[in-house]
Amino acid sequence: MGPLGWLLDAQVGVAGSPVLVREIVGNVFGLASALLGVRRLLWAWPVGMLGNALLFTVFLGGVFATPQAHDLYGQAGRQIFFFAVSVYGWWRWTRNRRAEGAGGHAAVTPRWATWRERALLLLAAVVGTAAAYPVLAALGSWGPLPDAWILTGSLLATYGMARGWVEFWLIWVAVDAVGVPLLLRGGFYPSAAMYLFYGAFCVWGFAAWWRTSRATRPVTAPIPSTYTEAVA
Repeated sequence: MGPLGWLLDAQVGVAGSPVLVREIVGNVFGLASALLGVRRLLWAWPVGMLGNALLFTVFLGGVFATPQAHDLYGQAGRQIFFFAVSVYGWWRWTRNRRAEGAGGHAAVTPRWATWRERALLLLAAVVGTAAAYPVLAALGSWGPLPDAWILTGSLLATYGMARGWVEFWLIWVAVDAVGVPLLLRGGFYPSAAMYLFYGAFCVWGFAAWWRTSRATRPVTAPIPSTYTEAVA
């Protein structure tokens, strides 16, 4: 068995159940992408895309012969959307780096979304979840409603990361809160553990981006008193 065959077929026992090695490896790539994202480094995107490719094969058990009996079409589908949104994020962060010059390492400057942007995020969350639910239910996805939110919320969080919005970390926390119990019931133990850890990690990432946004907030220079007196 070559390295590729080993990655596709190898299994380990977790809590008495078989688990694919590629599920573990895919989640490790996801964690590495998150760590790079906290530091706002371009490598966050291609590393995450490798994890997306591996996890896509994990959540379609009926197609790729995984040990789990459940197909999570929302989980699998979001890997495809992740890949597409990551291309956009990679392009946007690369453009930011070029605009800011080669001297800095960070590819984006965190900022809070405007109230209009937050309203659009909320609307997209409701509409996206409502639209995804009947599709996933018709496909036979296990747990279509939570799966629909996980799909929608994950896409919104990834888009928010590409835009540099601090709130994207909070969206991930909301995704993880739904994802952990769903994955545990489905027997996807490495992914459930990853979601649980990632939820705590997102709180730390949120605090880090919040501090950075405060440090980089533009300061308005005071108006000279002579100018004020002249206007008066």
